[in-house]
Formats: sequence, structure tokens, C-alpha cells
Amino acid sequence: MERIAWITDSTGTLDEELAKNEHVYVVPMIVIIDGKEYEDGVDLLPDELYRRMREEKIHATTSQPSIGKFHELYKKLETRYDRIIAVHLSSELSGTVSASRQAAQMVTIPVNIFDTLLISFPMILILKKLMHYINEGHSIDSAFTNTRMYADNHETYVVIGSLDQLHRSGRLTNTQYILGSLLSFKPIISIENGLLQTKSKPRNLKKAENQIFANFRRAIEMGKVKECTILYGGVSEEARRWKKRISHEFPPVITHISPLGSAIGVHTGEQTIGISWFNED
Repeated sequence: MERIAWITDSTGTLDEELAKNEHVYVVPMIVIIDGKEYEDGVDLLPDELYRRMREEKIHATTSQPSIGKFHELYKKLETRYDRIIAVHLSSELSGTVSASRQAAQMVTIPVNIFDTLLISFPMILILKKLMHYINEGHSIDSAFTNTRMYADNHETYVVIGSLDQLHRSGRLTNTQYILGSLLSFKPIISIENGLLQTKSKPRNLKKAENQIFANFRRAIEMGKVKECTILYGGVSEEARRWKKRISHEFPPVITHISPLGSAIGVHTGEQTIGISWFNED
């Protein structure tokens, strides 16, 4: 079998299994605070980011890893592996896929890049799905085709914790921001075709939670959901409460909890929480 190096970016938090896998490499996104660059998950962890947001009222932005960062890693892996498979966040939200592809053209080792059109832990589940198919003996083309079908049956609904952060990052217009602030909107965001879409604007967190659970219940009743993931910013206790609710209302469903990384937290804020799942046949 080929020796394969698996690459992803830091918008996805590795689970315990992947964190122990010596063949998995994470290229960090960049968080910029007051002109200073931090590597997501290396120099800056989410708890520190949220603390600085609360106490220092910092203005933070993000940037994709450079072509040079990818090239440096791919060059180092050339002599150790036969192939590189890179799994990244949506190309509609970041230039990370483009940077990875350009770096791949600068090395001799074959590099296959999968644009998940997703973000965060769902992206990591795509990585694991690809691994599964390759380990089962599928060709690269077959593994990519099957995983694409799996990825396209994904749903995520997240209630955004901070209109301030979403506005600063340019994902919310001035009018939407003013109206949302005045009326206490808690926008629910979904990711569709690689882009963030506003699905609804409930007036408070409880209504937002109930709308997300209604979407989840609809998918459950179709009989296609085996597991789900609770995604959250800095509200771990709230995430555990949601998990308890899912266990009570939908006991057959396996529930994971995954924190959002710093690079995502910059745009969504500390109070963000939601549910992600794949509809499986």
C-alpha cells in the first residue's frame, strides 16, 4: 500500500483518534490581532481569544496559510511518503484550497486535494471518511467520488453568538447589524454549497435552539441520521446541555461535541452553538 500523508487545516479540531495518528498533519490558519499574527491552535487557543475579545475588545481578522507554508510541509514529506491527500475547508470561504493546490504544483510527490465545501469538525469527518475508503482498498478516484456524495448530504445549523464579530468580519451588512442588534435577532447560519447562508432570524436564543432541534428532528424522522456533532464557541456547559437534550429526545443517535477553533471564533463569537450531521442512506 502507498504511504499516505494526510493534511488538513486548523479550522477543524482533530478528535482523539486523529490527534494520535502520526501521519496526520495540520496547517494552521492565521489570526491577526492588532497587526500581530498568531497561528491558530499553536500561538492562540480559543479560550484566550474569547478572553481578549471580552476584556480587551480586540479587533481580530483571519488569513489562510501561505503557499510557502504548504510548500515547506509538502517538501518535507516528499521523501517520507508516496502520496499526500489534503482535506480543506470550503474554497468558497477561504483561499486555503488554492494555496494548497499551488504548493502541490511545486513538489514532485502526488498531491490530491479534497475541497470539502464544509468547515470545522464536519471537515474532519470527511477526512476520516476518505481514510476509510482508502483503507478499504478503494482507488483515489473512487474514494473521492464516494466521499463527495457523503459530504453533499451534510447539514449544519448554528446560532451565531455575536453580531458584532460577524459584522466586523464583513459577513453582515450595516443594515442587518443595526436591525439585528435593535431587535435582538439571533441569526441561524447554515452552510450550503460551500457558502454561509442565513436560514432564519429568531428573536432569542431559546427560539433559535428550538428551531435547530426542529430541523434535526425532521432529519431524524427521515431515518438517515446515525450521529451528530455539537459545535460551540466558548459555551462548553451549554454544549453539554444540548448533548443531554439530544440523548433524551433522540437516544439512538451518537453525539459528539467539538469546539470551534480560534480562526472560526474570530467571525462567530464566544456564544456560538449549533448541530451538524450527515444524512446517510
